[in-house]
Amino acid sequence: MSQTEIRHHQESVTIQASADSIYDLVSDITRTGEWSPVCTRCWWEDDVSAGQVGAWFTGHNELPHRTWETRSQVVAAERGREFAWVVGGDRVRWGYTLTPADTGTTLTESWDFLPGGIAMFEEKFGDDAPAQIADRTRLAHDGIPKTLAAIKRIAESSTSCGDDRF
Repeated sequence: MSQTEIRHHQESVTIQASADSIYDLVSDITRTGEWSPVCTRCWWEDDVSAGQVGAWFTGHNELPHRTWETRSQVVAAERGREFAWVVGGDRVRWGYTLTPADTGTTLTESWDFLPGGIAMFEEKFGDDAPAQIADRTRLAHDGIPKTLAAIKRIAESSTSCGDDRF
């Protein structure tokens, strides 16, 4: 039984900071470990293309029962508007969109478990694929609000301190 439909989830938070400063924060993948509950660090494969559409990076992920790395490619990089990447070429799309709000910027984090990812899970896990897919879906649903809260805290503390380094 194939479950190749896209699984989508997104949540938003309003941050008291400019869209450009928030974009500069979330597009600096080397800082991901500061806010992600699963991805502890990331690094660019080529510093020259870092942050641009087409750039590749590796993410190191840790949970109590397993550790793994993923390879991702930037698919959207428009300062102040959107930063997104796809894991494994066709498996999962993660992204941030930024929109003006009355008193700051609304940051939306989105997660799409793509048909290629679902097909890979079905091939890799067989009869256990539905449980594995449900686990990854739960991790995304649980992790996104935690990630957004941490980004908000970091962005607002930097803004309130007059820190303009990002």
